[in-house]
Amino acid sequence: MIKEVWVPERGEIIWIDYNPQSGREMRDMHPMLVLSPKKFNNRTGIVIGLPMTTAEYNDNNPFAIKFQNSRGAVSYVLTHQPKSFDWRKRSAKIHPWKKIPEEVFADACERLNKIIMLSE
Repeated sequence: MIKEVWVPERGEIIWIDYNPQSGREMRDMHPMLVLSPKKFNNRTGIVIGLPMTTAEYNDNNPFAIKFQNSRGAVSYVLTHQPKSFDWRKRSAKIHPWKKIPEEVFADACERLNKIIMLSE
């Protein structure tokens, strides 16, 4: 039996190391909402996504999407800090929450689109 190698998928939440960081960027291990599709992530070894945090001061951040997971834990998706990382070199792994709710994912994509104005 051949074991399938895990590759991050669009809409998944992964753990990834944000170091090194600079200025106001996040640092250390944090969850990331994966925006890029699995096929891209596998072929390039790069994952594109949005950082996530549980820091409550983001409650007033207009770029943060607050949501509760199935266990009732509160988290924030930071739409103003898109990142791309070599997920293999940074030892990314699936987060226990696995996937983000569809409505939160759609909201994150819409807010990011407004920031970078890909379409109107």
